[in-house]
Amino acid sequence: MDCRGDCGCVKDDGGNPAKSAKVVDGNDAGLVVSGVVDGVKEYYGKVLETSANLRTSACTTCSIPPEIKTALKKVPKEVVEKYYGCGSPFPCALAGLTVLDLGSGSGRDCYVLSQLVGEQGHVIGVDMTQEQVAVARAHADQYCTEALGYSKCNMTYYQGYIEDLQGCGVKPDSVDVIISNCVVNLSPDKAAVMKGAYAVLKDGGEFYFSDVYCDRRMPTAVRKDPILFGECLGGALYEHDFVQLCKSVGFIDPREVSRSEIKVTDPELSALVGNTRFFSITYRLFKLPQLEPYCEDYGQVAIYKGTIEGNPFVYALDNGHTFEKGRPVLVCGNSTHMIQDTRLSFAFDIIGNKNVHYGAFDCSSTSSSKTTVSSSCDSSDSSDSPKSSGCGDGCC
Repeated sequence: MDCRGDCGCVKDDGGNPAKSAKVVDGNDAGLVVSGVVDGVKEYYGKVLETSANLRTSACTTCSIPPEIKTALKKVPKEVVEKYYGCGSPFPCALAGLTVLDLGSGSGRDCYVLSQLVGEQGHVIGVDMTQEQVAVARAHADQYCTEALGYSKCNMTYYQGYIEDLQGCGVKPDSVDVIISNCVVNLSPDKAAVMKGAYAVLKDGGEFYFSDVYCDRRMPTAVRKDPILFGECLGGALYEHDFVQLCKSVGFIDPREVSRSEIKVTDPELSALVGNTRFFSITYRLFKLPQLEPYCEDYGQVAIYKGTIEGNPFVYALDNGHTFEKGRPVLVCGNSTHMIQDTRLSFAFDIIGNKNVHYGAFDCSSTSSSKTTVSSSCDSSDSSDSPKSSGCGDGCC
């Protein structure tokens, strides 16, 4: 969620962050990020007093769904003011679920999730910054019992590293949904983050998150700039490298939900990044081992029932797949699994099976309506910037 660095760096013999850590994911191979953890802690724990101190638009959310705006009105002022995020990563159908927030920071998104999951659900926040975790914990009990009227608090906060979720206390196969908001880009070991997320998700679970990406691989000198890194731009992965990373850990078919371009308004930083373009992109990644590398046609049809709260007439699975209530839509095998073998299954009827294969699936006409629509919850920022089809490699 918040952009402060849950960077799972190498620890010294005392269990403290080492002074430097080797970056091991593909885009950062060989780069030594000196004091990355301490630097990010300093930037988000002490340098930034509120989001007004930011020097780019990377860590500010431009568009918030109406129901989230309503939920935010109940969140304590201090929690909101310490929020630094780049999107609105709130998927639909969360009631009664266990939701984990990577890089929960001041807890703003966790406080909203506390309302969305309800009293029977559970929200877990993980962040490494002591000052941010202290803010999140300070208001949690009173918020749940007084503002929401729950019998007890349904939020738990851990101070720890998102590369070591199990070390924080999050058990394998225990989480229904993971969200994060502008955090993964700050990690010097993005592969560990993705592997850990996959491990703690239940089968059929989902990693739904917003983060910062760029349209090219940036030079090492640019990525090492401390302010650019703190503003969530220095650690941004080239989009295609990130998609390949997702697939390598088991998230076979990453789906893009939305994107918006990030403006670098600071003259000094603008000169540093040159023509590089940055985007806040929301992805959804399902833990479904049965997914295929490409979208395949089995003649299956999906019919949306209109039963997802806030989406009575239309539901957008991603930016290439929208479903009108009651209207049959031909879907690929992967899309079928995403709505049939997940928490979304209650909202769809599926006709057909995978007994007969009809070849590669053409996703160019997947949506049930040519009209631009968005779901109430599963939406984030949008712009005129280039978009992917939101489907697997076979459809792009």
